[in-house]
Order: sequence, then C-alpha cells, then structure tokens
Amino acid sequence: MARYRGPKQKIARRFKEPIFGPSTALERKPYGPGEHGRSRFTRKSEYAVQLDEKQKAKYTYGLLEKQFRNLYEKATRQEGVTGEVLMQLLESRLDNVVYRLGFARSRRQARQLTTHRHIVVNGQVVNIPSYQVKPGDVISVRPRSKDLELVNETLQSYSTNKYKWLETDKKTKTGKFLNLPLMEEIPENINVQLIIELYSK
Repeated sequence: MARYRGPKQKIARRFKEPIFGPSTALERKPYGPGEHGRSRFTRKSEYAVQLDEKQKAKYTYGLLEKQFRNLYEKATRQEGVTGEVLMQLLESRLDNVVYRLGFARSRRQARQLTTHRHIVVNGQVVNIPSYQVKPGDVISVRPRSKDLELVNETLQSYSTNKYKWLETDKKTKTGKFLNLPLMEEIPENINVQLIIELYSK
C-alpha cells in the first residue's frame, strides 16, 4: 500500500510545524532544511504558497497526490462549501478517526492498526484506512486486540471527548462518530482556501 516513507523531520522543518507529532528536530532547528533553510529573504510566488499548503495537508493526513486529488474532486461534486467538505472528507477517513479517538499516537500508527485488522466498524472488521466513516458509526478495537499494549498506553494519556464530533469510551475501547465536524472545530492549521485556488487553476 503506497504511502510516504521519507524523512519525517525534514518535512516538519520544511513547513515549520510538527505535522507528524512532537519534533525535537524542529525545536532544535526551527528553520527549513537545506542550505537555504536559514535565509530570511526567500519570497515565494502565489503558486508556491498554494502548493505548500496542499503538500502540508497531504503529509498531515498521510495521502499521496492521486488520493488527495480524488478526494478534492469528490468534494467538488458534493453540496456545500468545497473547502469545508474536503476537510470533512479528510477527517472522516477511518485512519484519522482511529487516531482522533485516541487508539493510536499518530495517523501512521492508526493506519497500521487498521490494515492489521485490529479495528471494527459497526461490528465488522474494516482494514481499509481510506474507508469513509459516517455519522452514527461505532468504531472499536477488535475484541481479540483489546489487550494491545500500544492501544492501552495511548488511551491512558488520552483526554476523552477531546473533539466535539467524536465520543470515546476508554473502558470498552469504543468510539462513536457523532457528526461531521465544522470547519472551525478541526484543529489542523491548514488554509484550505489556498488548496481550492490551486486546484481551480
């Protein structure tokens, strides 16, 4: 299954944000990688700014270009504001929901839990990270996987009901996708309007 396997901290430094989680490299070197990383006089074109925002969204949610483009086209066909619909589609991916519910420390880890058949949706094992979760769906850790150390450690430090559109029960290792999140509720620092402008050209 295709996914980005390159250096994570270099990408985090490029965008100056810990998009793969807490980064000591970013704390030590809060500037871009490469010989021009420290330069204060780099001025980006409008296209470069838009492209950077799209790339940041791709890396944040763990998608490749074709997957991201398909999701954008799906968003344009649905009712509502395209930018908000796109973010809702990204947030309702199963790997992202598993991460948000506190079953995994990162989206990469959530993706692995899903592909290894540890996650159940409405009583059925689902091993497709891109599966679109719908409002009312119940997501849980498979009964035979509930003793996984990884899941238990992550849930211990997880603050329940951290997101308004999700509900987590630590004891049963179960969560519910209550509704699609509003744009202002999504915590990611992504200017989705720049992405729409880029794809609209």
